[in-house]
Amino acid sequence: MLRIRGVVMDRFLAQFSAKLDSKGRVSIPASFRAVLAKDGHEGLFVYRALDQPALDCGGHGLLKQIDGLLARFDPYSEAYDSFATALLAESEILKLDPEGRVAVTERLKAHAGIADAVVFVGKQSKFQIWEPERFRAHSEEAKTRLRAYRQSLEPGSNSSGAQG
Repeated sequence: MLRIRGVVMDRFLAQFSAKLDSKGRVSIPASFRAVLAKDGHEGLFVYRALDQPALDCGGHGLLKQIDGLLARFDPYSEAYDSFATALLAESEILKLDPEGRVAVTERLKAHAGIADAVVFVGKQSKFQIWEPERFRAHSEEAKTRLRAYRQSLEPGSNSSGAQG
């Protein structure tokens, strides 16, 4: 278990850079492995992010979120089928080796544009794996959107957003 100032971490936080080895394996950051171990998930649940060139990864916590999403829909509806196909049927379970590495499949690498380096990005109940340059661009776009959103919350703003 990861402890920071006496607090047990149970979520994925921060960013970590890593290189793939010659066999296409990459070491999952130790803090992320600790969260997965606490979660009790053996291996790494991975699917291609729906709207980004990244990989969504996690364990039981992420699977519970997907279950909650699917529970909103009639199990015979088109929406249920679409989400179940994209998030479950298209997913992979990657096995962690004793050194905490996973072999990233060619299909996953192709989706994210990964060649030889990655960035692990913590996002609470899941983490993402990105190609470093693509993540830098995504991060800058996210900061720009956040600044615009914060500005819309300021009193006297002409936006229809909530007032802060």
